Parts: sequence; structure tokens; C-alpha cells
Amino acid sequence: MRTYTFEEISLGLEEQFSVCVTEEKVNAFRELTGDTNLLHQDREYARANGYKDTVVFGMLTTSFISTLCGVWLPGENSLIYDMNASYIKPVYIGDELLVSGTVMEKSDALQMITVKWKITNQRNACVARGNVRVQVRERTTNH
Repeated sequence: MRTYTFEEISLGLEEQFSVCVTEEKVNAFRELTGDTNLLHQDREYARANGYKDTVVFGMLTTSFISTLCGVWLPGENSLIYDMNASYIKPVYIGDELLVSGTVMEKSDALQMITVKWKITNQRNACVARGNVRVQVRERTTNH
């Protein structure tokens, strides 16, 4: 886990990590949210609607932005303020995703950074992108 302080963060700072989307993750997300939309669980329904297989929940895909901010950029000192997302291409079980973010803005007054993020699959195709504003909290000594 990274522990960037606000002062240590500069414009252009980048972090990234990889994650594989598994059937277990999809099932856990379905169980957690109660989202039983057929597109995410019925192969024949998904194929009849133009997809090659069941589609991974978009919100599961973008949930990895929480990991990007909470573990990598800025890491331990983060508090997500707001986020936007555009879903570009479907994600399927077995896809290997690269989640990356770049610091685009810093607000000294608010101790906040804006991170431009994107998620690409194993074919280097962008599946989602957006921005997230993250407050960089003061480092505490007690965990």
C-alpha cells in the first residue's frame, strides 16, 4: 500500500495495477448488490443481445477505482470525494484488466487531487475511463 502525502504528489504521477475478473468476483458482486439482471448471468440472453458471453457488471469493473485510490494513488491517506465513469467496451469473465491513473490537478486549499483513470483489457482496449477527485488526508500514527 502506498502512503503518499499531499506534498509528495506531483502532477503527472502515475500508478497502475492488474486484476483478473473471475467468476467468483462476479458472483460475489451479484450477491452483495442483489443485481440479477440477465445480461450478467444468462449466457443465451447475453448472446441474443449481441454480446459474446455474459457481461461483467460495469460497477464491478469501476469498483477497482476504489483500489486505485485506496491502495495506490494516494493510498492509505485517500478519501474519494467524487467520480465519473464512461463504459466503453464490455468486460467478460477471464479478462485481465490494467487499472491506471494519472494525477492531473492538485488543489492546495482542499488538499485534493484529480486523477484521470482508465481501465484496459488484455488486448489493450479501453473498457472504462473517467476522473476521480480524492482528498489526501493527513497521515495518522494510529491504525
